[in-house]
Amino acid sequence: MLYLTRKVGESVVINDTIEVTVVEVRGKSIKLGFVFPPEVSVLRREIHERIKEENKAALGTELAASDLPGEGLDLPSLATPAKSE
Repeated sequence: MLYLTRKVGESVVINDTIEVTVVEVRGKSIKLGFVFPPEVSVLRREIHERIKEENKAALGTELAASDLPGEGLDLPSLATPAKSE
């Protein structure tokens, strides 16, 4: 994990496409602003984990692993939209 120190108004740039700016610090809470391309998905960790669990549960109740054709399916995650080319 990378740790950075930033002040209000300062930013970090990730992969030349995502900018994260410290907008406000209030007590133990920090407000961040994000600028990113429309094809990038950003979720709070608890939402991302819930989606992963729901995907696992849906697969378990709808299809058994042995019912999948061939070597199995490579299902896209709901948290990451497919890129259109």
